[in-house]
Amino acid sequence: MGFLKKNFIFLTVFITGAAVLVIEVTATRILTPYFGNTLFVISSILGVVLGGLSLGYFLGGILADKHPKFSLFFFLIFLAGIFSLLIQFFSKTILPLAGEILGIKFGPLISSCFLFFLPSLILGTISPFAIKLITLELKEVGRVSGKVFFWSTLGSIFGSFLTGFYLIPHFGTRKILFYNGLLLLFLGYFGIWFSKDNGKKNYFLKFILVLFLIIILALSSIEFLLPKSTSIIFQKEGLYGPIIVEEILFNGKKIRVLRFDPAYQAGVFLDSDDLPFEYTKYYSIYEIINPQAEKALFLGGGGYTTPRRLLLDKNNIKRIDVVEIEPSLYQIAKQYFKLEDDPRLVNHIGDGRRFLKETNEKYDFIFSDVYSSLYFIPVHFTTQEFFSLAKSKLKENGFFLINIIGALEPNKNQLLFSIVKTFQKVFENSYLFAVQSPSHLGIQNFILVGLKNPAQKIDFTRPEILESESEIIRNLPQKIVDLEKLNLDSAFIFTDDFAPLEYLTAKLF
Repeated sequence: MGFLKKNFIFLTVFITGAAVLVIEVTATRILTPYFGNTLFVISSILGVVLGGLSLGYFLGGILADKHPKFSLFFFLIFLAGIFSLLIQFFSKTILPLAGEILGIKFGPLISSCFLFFLPSLILGTISPFAIKLITLELKEVGRVSGKVFFWSTLGSIFGSFLTGFYLIPHFGTRKILFYNGLLLLFLGYFGIWFSKDNGKKNYFLKFILVLFLIIILALSSIEFLLPKSTSIIFQKEGLYGPIIVEEILFNGKKIRVLRFDPAYQAGVFLDSDDLPFEYTKYYSIYEIINPQAEKALFLGGGGYTTPRRLLLDKNNIKRIDVVEIEPSLYQIAKQYFKLEDDPRLVNHIGDGRRFLKETNEKYDFIFSDVYSSLYFIPVHFTTQEFFSLAKSKLKENGFFLINIIGALEPNKNQLLFSIVKTFQKVFENSYLFAVQSPSHLGIQNFILVGLKNPAQKIDFTRPEILESESEIIRNLPQKIVDLEKLNLDSAFIFTDDFAPLEYLTAKLF
């Protein structure tokens, strides 16, 4: 085999190895809006892709021994390009339906099998096939195998870094998958075109491949023909997922909302400065716990609606730090959610827990609202170590609030009870409020409040609470859950070492 031909095969396995990891890394972004960024999603993608590759290695070896032809080798690459393009098509047409029907535990596994198994399997056949083609005239099978897997794995490493560090931050998943599939199509097509082992039959094959190319390019563009929601006024691919701003009717009023997935993350009324979502109003508890509060920290900015509302209140607030991991949300909040420049608000881009660890500031209160999807709050924001870290950043009369989703229903309460139990290990003086009602057993938002000072108690019979102008504060006595009546014996204590959050979330939903 000629030098150029052999090295072109090495280049080919490098490219196909990179293509596998491009699919694998972007797969997380595809499934997360429908099933959350959970261990079930990560495990399903890794398991399905590796399963497809392993079966591809096995079948590729058999196929290469029976039909060691360059045209078949490149046809497999072309076929992988077809299925790579179909990932984007099916993710826009079938995946939304699957997200509604399937649960968050097995939904990612079933969806991963449907979307990612076949392209992974076909790309898995490339390495053993390449080994066979190179060693047709050689006896150095071991050395050649090592080189093939070296270049294939090096391509995978390159694809992983390229996708995570460059492609996703600069391009949407649609473009990444489209050009990844297109690269495989052209690599396979031109490989077949220049191969000489098919004779006259090769012309028919070329015609079929051109036809395939036209069909698949049409399929990959079909999403442009799908009906677009007229309520969406802004949409982009963020660093951590798709960002959508839309206007909807909420209790008869028009509001503008931010969403990262099917669930809404933040909202504002177009005709007032009030907050539409009840749980976001619980920041105002500071009025009865520490009315002289001067410094606040929000972990999770979202639409920055709650920090903005706090700035509008008549209070003593001199500084609000907001930590948001999605870099573009601050500008989006200024453009679409009425956020204005204010020297009291300091925006930080990064992970909230890391910020707490590195900052030397002390706060009067900290509000943590970091749900990454409807189904999932990042695990490292629910552990005993995190709550201890947050407590250490509070002033002596400071307090900590966290928004959580759970249920008081006996067979679905373990997620809520585990977070409460973990929270109470750190904040002995704590309160739990059911945003909808303590009598409602279904899924709802809860606000968990912890006071740093164990001797500081809240008397809910005080006139300033019962007669407050704030509806949230006035209704606190009706919203409080009696923690002493909760049976927390079977609940877990979440730690950085052990926190089965995804498992309990799957049981809840």
